[in-house]
Amino acid sequence: MRIGAIDIGSNSTRLLLADVDDGAISEISRRSIVTRLGDGVDKSGALNDAAIERVMDALEEYAAEMVLAGCDRIGGVATSAVREASNGHDFADQVGTRHGIPIEVIGGDQEAQLTFLGASTGDALDKAGRSMVVDIGGGSTEFIVGSGGELLFHESTKLGAVRQSERWLHSDPPTKDEIKLLLDEAQTIILDAVPTEFRRDIENGIGVAGTPTVLAAVDQALVPFDPWKVHGYPITTEAAERLLDMLAGMPLEERRQVPGLHPDRAPTIVAGAAILLSTLRAFKLDQVVVSEHDILYGVALTLAAA
Repeated sequence: MRIGAIDIGSNSTRLLLADVDDGAISEISRRSIVTRLGDGVDKSGALNDAAIERVMDALEEYAAEMVLAGCDRIGGVATSAVREASNGHDFADQVGTRHGIPIEVIGGDQEAQLTFLGASTGDALDKAGRSMVVDIGGGSTEFIVGSGGELLFHESTKLGAVRQSERWLHSDPPTKDEIKLLLDEAQTIILDAVPTEFRRDIENGIGVAGTPTVLAAVDQALVPFDPWKVHGYPITTEAAERLLDMLAGMPLEERRQVPGLHPDRAPTIVAGAAILLSTLRAFKLDQVVVSEHDILYGVALTLAAA
């Protein structure tokens, strides 16, 4: 069955085209456009018109691609920015009306479950012992703990690359004090959200979605982007510290030129790197392994099983 799956996040709008057969996913293509839907939501409580139109433009492209691909089923999810915005459900309805794409506004728990389902399609969670999956989005970060494919704990937090950038990073480049405040807040949120019993004895750390993927590309200076060199790439604590120092030490326009970093992600990658580093420290992990098997895979499996 051919599936077109959409993920409307706070920072990017993504498409997965894939064939799903008895729980196995054969990826045809994947696209991501930085649409910054979460711009200003933390302060205003609503999605702004310019951000909505950026997403609608991206979805117009995706809708045409899904028709050309001959998808049997299409659908998608909207996460942090949409579920928190006062006009979020109206926005989801507009997507259905304008583009014929059914969009479900999901809560943090469902977001974590779909992410874990997607990550479980790879080999990262098949190892013995506990695994932790971290999904760093624009408006929220999900922490999922499982063992042998079984979900043991999940929590969605109000940590996000867009949200924390707007809260703390007001200088260009950010000051050391701003970075410290962001790191301190991130560490506090993680320690409060994830009980000690689920932070210890983690044997495998898996990072999904934009931030880990981008940092893996930057660490390898990938031009052009190569998903096969990103999937399975380890980001060590030392590398996360080095990448954060490097990116935070540059003004925005210089960051836009960094090999492996898409210019549209330059405004939020510093906060994303800080959240990843805080995660590594909170879980006392030496590294996370980057996985391209994320919530989009979970959405595709759910659509196929519907």
